[in-house]
Amino acid sequence: MVKFLRISIGILLFLAFFVEIGSLVGSYRFNQAVKREVQALYENVENKHQVVSEEELEGLPDPVQTWLRKAQVLGRERIVSVRAVQDVHLRLEPDKPWMPAQAEQYFRTGEPGFIWKAKIKAAPLFYIAGRDKYIDGHGNMLIKVMSLFPIADATGPEIDQGTLLRYLAEIIWFPTAALCDYINWEQIDATSAQATMDYQGVTASGIFTFDDQTGLIRFEAERYRESGGKYRLEPWLVEAGDFKEFGGFVLPSRGRIIWKPVTGDFEWYRVTVKEIEYNQV
Repeated sequence: MVKFLRISIGILLFLAFFVEIGSLVGSYRFNQAVKREVQALYENVENKHQVVSEEELEGLPDPVQTWLRKAQVLGRERIVSVRAVQDVHLRLEPDKPWMPAQAEQYFRTGEPGFIWKAKIKAAPLFYIAGRDKYIDGHGNMLIKVMSLFPIADATGPEIDQGTLLRYLAEIIWFPTAALCDYINWEQIDATSAQATMDYQGVTASGIFTFDDQTGLIRFEAERYRESGGKYRLEPWLVEAGDFKEFGGFVLPSRGRIIWKPVTGDFEWYRVTVKEIEYNQV
């Protein structure tokens, strides 16, 4: 019996060692692949040092102008590239536990695009590596268990629409992108405006709401959601607040994302921005 236990423990230790080595190798390869994608994202980015002027805000809806002024974009260089470090919590279903994650996100604005990379702690000694990207009008979500075993590699028109909307929502962290030609604005009322983004044959719209009292920003849209291998449009809500200064801009530091199907709200994503770098390429 003792001999059997020793053999069993030895086998388990060997397997644990094998998995750990495999995970380290997988993590290195995953991170190197994302690094190459980030380099490609920034390859043609050029900072022309264009300073935002009062004239550029003219013609925008009043609430958008107010937002941009409060964000302190006037007199500052247009943002052409972004790197953000984030603390994230997410869950896959309403009855599932929240999982902590460390994330980095990279944006470019001249030709809109982003790459998001995260290491998600799903359980003790068990993690999931995720990478979401939007490049040249197309999206791709890649998820690997322990950076080794792919469980999702999603592409297609619904992913393209969803990643475009994600980019549009996240301009709250690089607000000079609101001035880009691929975004058209239409005022709804004194505190909200509709933004329509049209790029590489994909068009999607959402409504930004700005609250002068709390500083809260809301973004609402119809986004494709996957369920049971099928996609359907569902209301999608982003809420952001807790304004702080990043790189001279006054921006929300916290956000949460909520699906709003007919069955009830499902808050699935929370983010805290720890640091942001602009125009470093």
